[in-house]
Amino acid sequence: VIRPEPCHVCGSRIRFGKTAIKCCQCQLLLHTKCREQCPSLCTPRPHHHSWPREGVLADFAPSTPPLVPTLVVQCVTEVEARGLTETGLYRVPGAEQLVREWKQKLLRAGGALPALSSVTDIHVVCGVLKDFLRGLKEPLVTFNLHPAFLRAADIPSDAASDTALRHVVSKLPPANRDTLAFLMLHLLRVSHSPDCKMDVFNLSRVFGPTLVGHGSANPTPLAIMEDTPRQCKVVARLLSLPPDFWRGFVETEQENLVPM
Repeated sequence: VIRPEPCHVCGSRIRFGKTAIKCCQCQLLLHTKCREQCPSLCTPRPHHHSWPREGVLADFAPSTPPLVPTLVVQCVTEVEARGLTETGLYRVPGAEQLVREWKQKLLRAGGALPALSSVTDIHVVCGVLKDFLRGLKEPLVTFNLHPAFLRAADIPSDAASDTALRHVVSKLPPANRDTLAFLMLHLLRVSHSPDCKMDVFNLSRVFGPTLVGHGSANPTPLAIMEDTPRQCKVVARLLSLPPDFWRGFVETEQENLVPM
C-alpha cells in the first residue's frame, strides 16, 4: 500500500507499506487477515467508484463564497470553541472507529449536520477534519500546482519565496484557495495557543502530507521519500504568510461560514 486506504471488510485504514488484497474486478481492497470475511461474489465496477463518497474539494463546497465545505467549518469551529487548551492538538490521534463514524455521519448529512458538541474527545473532531482532507481525490494544493508549491517553498530568499507562494495560491481553484486560507488562519490560532504546544514546525509536520500530499494519485516510493520533507516546508512557508493575506479570501460573506 502506497496511499493509506480503508479495508472494505473491517473499515480500518490499511497503512503505508502494508500488504493488502485487491479484487481485480470490483477493486475491493482489504487486509490479508480479513480475507475470510470477504464476500465471495462481486460486481465489476470502475476503480474510481471504490470510494463513492469521496471527490475533489469543490464537490463539497457551498455555492456562495467563501467556498469552504461545511464539514471543515464545523470541525474548525468546534476545535476553536473547546480545543485550544488541549496539548498536542492535531498531533494526538482520536479513536479511529469514532473518527470514521463521525466522518461518514457528516458526509451523509450534507447541510443538516449533527452537533459535534456531543463528541467528548476533541481529538476525534481533529481526526475527522484530517481524514476528510486526506480522503479527497487530490490534495488541497492540487496535482497540477503541486510542483509549483514545492518550487516556491524551496526559494532561499524568504521575500521571494513568499511572493512566489502568494502567486501560486492565487492560481488555486476558488474552493481550494478559500479552504486553504480558512485552514491557515485556524492553524495560526492553534500555533499561538501556549497550551496546545503545537508551533508552526509541529503543525507543518502534521499537515504537510495532508494538505500538500504528492503530485499524482499513485506516487512512487522514491517520490514519497523525496516529497515528505518538502511537504512540511510548504506548510511552514504558508503559515509564515501574514494573516491579512489569508483573510482577504475568507472575510467576504463571512456569515456564510457560521455552521447552522
